[in-house]
Amino acid sequence: MTSFVGRRHETAGIKRALSNSRLVTLTGVGGVGKSRLALHVVGELRRAFPDGVCLVELANVHDPVEVPSALMAELGVLVQSARDDEAVLADFLADKRMLIVLDNCEHVLEAAGKVAHTLLSAVPGLRVLATSQEPLGIAAEHVWPVSPLTVPRTTRSGPEGARRFEAVRLFEDRAAAAVPGFTLSEDNAKAVIRLCQRLDGVPLALELAAVRVRMLSVEQILSRLEHRFDLLTAGNRAALPRHQTLRAAVDWSYDLCTEQERVLWARCSVFAGDFDLDTAECVCAGDGLGEEEIFTGIAGLVDKSVLAREDHGSLVRYHMLETIRQYGAERLTEAGEQDRLRRLHRDCYLQLAEQASVDSHGHRQVEWAKRLRAEWPNAWEALEYCFTAPGEAMDGLRLASALALYWVGCGRVRDGRHWLEKALATNPEPSQERARALWQTGWVAFLQGDNAASVGLLTEARDLARQVSDETDLTYVLQFLGGAETFLNNLDRAMPLLSDALSRHRRRGQWTAPALIIFSQLARVAMMEGRVGDAVDLLNEGKAICAAQGERWALSWTAWNLGVVRWEIGQHAEAAAELHESLRTMEQFDDQLGIPFCMEVFGWVAIAEDDPRRAAVLFGAAGRRWQAIGKPLFGFDRLLNWHTQAIERTRAALGERAYRTAEQRGAQLSSQEAFAFALGEQVPPPAAEPKPEDAPAVLTKRERQVAELVAAGRTNREIADALVISRRTVDSHVDHILAKLGFSTRTQVAAWLAKDQSA
Repeated sequence: MTSFVGRRHETAGIKRALSNSRLVTLTGVGGVGKSRLALHVVGELRRAFPDGVCLVELANVHDPVEVPSALMAELGVLVQSARDDEAVLADFLADKRMLIVLDNCEHVLEAAGKVAHTLLSAVPGLRVLATSQEPLGIAAEHVWPVSPLTVPRTTRSGPEGARRFEAVRLFEDRAAAAVPGFTLSEDNAKAVIRLCQRLDGVPLALELAAVRVRMLSVEQILSRLEHRFDLLTAGNRAALPRHQTLRAAVDWSYDLCTEQERVLWARCSVFAGDFDLDTAECVCAGDGLGEEEIFTGIAGLVDKSVLAREDHGSLVRYHMLETIRQYGAERLTEAGEQDRLRRLHRDCYLQLAEQASVDSHGHRQVEWAKRLRAEWPNAWEALEYCFTAPGEAMDGLRLASALALYWVGCGRVRDGRHWLEKALATNPEPSQERARALWQTGWVAFLQGDNAASVGLLTEARDLARQVSDETDLTYVLQFLGGAETFLNNLDRAMPLLSDALSRHRRRGQWTAPALIIFSQLARVAMMEGRVGDAVDLLNEGKAICAAQGERWALSWTAWNLGVVRWEIGQHAEAAAELHESLRTMEQFDDQLGIPFCMEVFGWVAIAEDDPRRAAVLFGAAGRRWQAIGKPLFGFDRLLNWHTQAIERTRAALGERAYRTAEQRGAQLSSQEAFAFALGEQVPPPAAEPKPEDAPAVLTKRERQVAELVAAGRTNREIADALVISRRTVDSHVDHILAKLGFSTRTQVAAWLAKDQSA
């Protein structure tokens, strides 16, 4: 959002370090700019990693055991098995060449180090760039200390001399953004230099100070700042100087706030991640702050850069830098309000989740899914509170159950099982809430392909629902127990359970998203028994009910099942139309669980219509996503047999080499490209054939020089500097090299030269 100032030598040095070491950790005091520098380096290196760059923000991960989960979430890895998270990650990354950025590791140091060590040991094409106040402390780590920005030693430099120093340039840039027309001059140069010296060149402190130019002169800022420094130094001389400096900068920013803004700053520190105005009013109002004061208080905090404003479509959300948030949390603790505000925060998100649970079965379903995705860090924080604060576990059970749309509809089944099982473990007493959580956990286990656990959980849920006389939850138990028995090929058990559940749903007349899945479950049994007409009738009835009440998620899976049925009976065009509708709807939910199902069956349709190359590309796109899920097609034998047959037909039609090329192209597609291809909106170009190792060296002397620097991971700008030629000339050389050798990417040039040094 703002310009990057200075750090040219650090940027070049870190890039060299990453070319020589597979783990580089940027260390330094909070606010020194580690994260910003890491992102700047990544911006220049991203093309060197054909499988991309993954940024993992760890600031909001409070439990070290959740570090692998945070990485899996960013990579889109959805687990449908009970395997160790790190083993799943290692398998998913096994053949990839990518860079992972672990940002803000200091509070989960051991866990971050363990994950980094495990993955680097198992994945030869992986590199890791970490930021932390301390090194990770593992073998082969290259530690790069990040220093403050350079500051003039004396105040005698004029404006032009002062601008040679990074801290001065940063302050001038940010002050000009706050007050258009601000510039370094003979009149203010000494004060600016002095201010940069007193802030030790720490970027966060400089940026906070620069915003105050809106209301104070640099001399006034300096006067107030020096007063605060003196007080802080006198109070704690044992603290590190830069800690004192950063504390003084934030203390001073806090003192410039009104009392209303200070209270709101402290209360907003209970939010994890970003939040909107409605949740701020829900959590922070009361006890001295009216709802109308929340609006004016947030406006003031945004103006003072304590809160950052972010646009999310038509909505605006706010977030705090972690240092600012921690400072507010300390103030909240000093005021004795932390537990009260955390409880209010939990109450707000419990109310939000329960409202979503009630209101997410109609026209607002997609809206609620997006809202829950945006609020996930806060929901996580609320769940953490429930299971760590005494006497709050029952609300944790309610909250975990109320988030069912998020767990299943948005494809977060792994997280759902984690929290639901935690809720069940802390609430062993019989209750309606426990019965509901049991069948939801059983459903999630079924979606993970863990059918044995699913049947056990659902059986316990059935017994408890009968014990507490909960007919609604008993209906869901019977439904999903029947579904689990279907996938275990126990049709004689499945059919009575599903039929009973359908009768109960009809009598009740409340078609929630889980209830509407009953039509797909019964249709699957009908198809397995050869009753095609019954299956089609059931699915069409389900679609009609979904359409009548505006339900989208169950509609997407009903359409998928109807697509499979149409494919089974040879109606390929009709199958494609159903799959098109299904995938379009799943895209709205970002349903990472359902999307590969659509791509898979699109592939079956393609090979049935004698389009083997399209089928192979689709199998490649789906296969990449199956790796993230765990078991393809829920591990269901019937679907897996069709999968195997379709791939064998495609291989036979194309030949092994052409099949591998098309499949590889599918695996390389981004999510957006894969969507477009599956929907027939664009056709990807064929993947480039790998150049054989004995390819002739047809490069000129200058091209060889450029190719060597390409292989070393240098950017075109760096190559131009190294060879003293223009950037445009380098661009032309790189394009010419790729064309001569038949490669499609720079990394293929690097790989070829690495294998054959004589080239």
